[in-house]
Amino acid sequence: MQIDIIETTGLGDRSYLVSVDGVGVVVDPQRDFDRVLALAEKRAVRIALVVETHLHNDYLTGGLELSGQVGADYVVPAGDSVAYERVPAADGDVLEAGPMRLRVLHTPGHTHHHVSYVLTDAADEAQAVFTGGSMLFGSTGRTDLVGPEHTDELTHAQYHSVRRLAAELPAGTPVFPTHGFGSFCSATPTSGDSSTVGEQVTVNPALTQDERSFVEELIAGLTAIPAWYSHMGPGNAAGPAPVDLSTPRLIDPEELADRLAAGEWVLDLRTRTAFAAGHLPGALNFELAVANFVTYVGWLIPWGAPITLIGENEEQVADARRELVRIGIDRLAGAAIGSPEQLGAGQEPASYPISDFSGLASAISADPQLTVVDARRDDERAGGGVRGSRHIPIHELADRIDEVPDGDVWVYCGSGYRAAIAASLLARTGRRPVLVNGGYGDPDTGAAAVGLHTDSVSR
Repeated sequence: MQIDIIETTGLGDRSYLVSVDGVGVVVDPQRDFDRVLALAEKRAVRIALVVETHLHNDYLTGGLELSGQVGADYVVPAGDSVAYERVPAADGDVLEAGPMRLRVLHTPGHTHHHVSYVLTDAADEAQAVFTGGSMLFGSTGRTDLVGPEHTDELTHAQYHSVRRLAAELPAGTPVFPTHGFGSFCSATPTSGDSSTVGEQVTVNPALTQDERSFVEELIAGLTAIPAWYSHMGPGNAAGPAPVDLSTPRLIDPEELADRLAAGEWVLDLRTRTAFAAGHLPGALNFELAVANFVTYVGWLIPWGAPITLIGENEEQVADARRELVRIGIDRLAGAAIGSPEQLGAGQEPASYPISDFSGLASAISADPQLTVVDARRDDERAGGGVRGSRHIPIHELADRIDEVPDGDVWVYCGSGYRAAIAASLLARTGRRPVLVNGGYGDPDTGAAAVGLHTDSVSR
């Protein structure tokens, strides 16, 4: 059997196409399923089944539309209430597609009705298990996305689900999770690019800890939930609208200037260094070239707010649109193509300086009262920060902007990506940011390397 991995790095997820003898099964497809169709054509297979391990919280599925387009059965966990026709998958069910069999295991934890699919051949030998948000590589799916009132119950359920998988499957069974490659659906960081059930027995917290320790540590380690997650479950239950990957309406410099003047969300897709060197006043820097793009657009921009893209070319805009439709941002207000000089309508580009942690150390030495903002999450800050810095996570900055004094402000994060967004937000309010472009924890150039790291920091 051929198992092809379809990576969606921007969300940290994987989908799968399983094929044999001209028949295919698709697991947890993303909304831009043209990638699946292209792969199926390459493999010369007919898609007979499209299956979901759960109603996803971090993206809108392409499963409903894909199954309708190719005439495949669409399989969704039986316990989930949905507004469309589907084949319900209940514990113990066996689904057939050519010589392939998918045995359904109810593995609650990530959601109440989550299932895993054990892929077997005609001889009923396990070939793989698709675990969705249950057993991940060295971790499990987080258990707080359904609602805080369910977290304790689901965490206990997650523990038993992973143990069930380990108990019922041969040690050599390959594990194919949906989450765990950077997704915020992972309860803790994952490790490795592939694994087996037997390997997980030695490294997965649900299999190496007792139940109480697992539950307490998982819940204590849960981090902030991206804002757009609250829209994904309901959207997947209702059935996402057909995907639209067409080019947004192109706007001219005059219309772009009006939107900037109105304070709308105008996103410049260029690199953080290019943006800092010259950008349209009021634009915000959401660098497309980094995997975090869709995460922070979805997290920071109010749901349904008009968004305008600025791209260097149409391909860049098309790539951004593809990323955004995965989380249901379908209606873009428009896009502008060109450089700040071409799009400025006679207005001079703005700029701000870029430095590194060594530069920040020198600046603090010269001015101990320097305003420094740490844009990392709470869990990152718990491991230490720059002494005297103000901790304002990037997803809180827009609402807490008044806590940042006017004038010069240096801003850092774990890599420079979120700091670049923060710098552009600060610049839009008239402050004078300096972007610290680098990894806080980099052993050679990070905060500790230049004497800035301290475990004792104020919020």
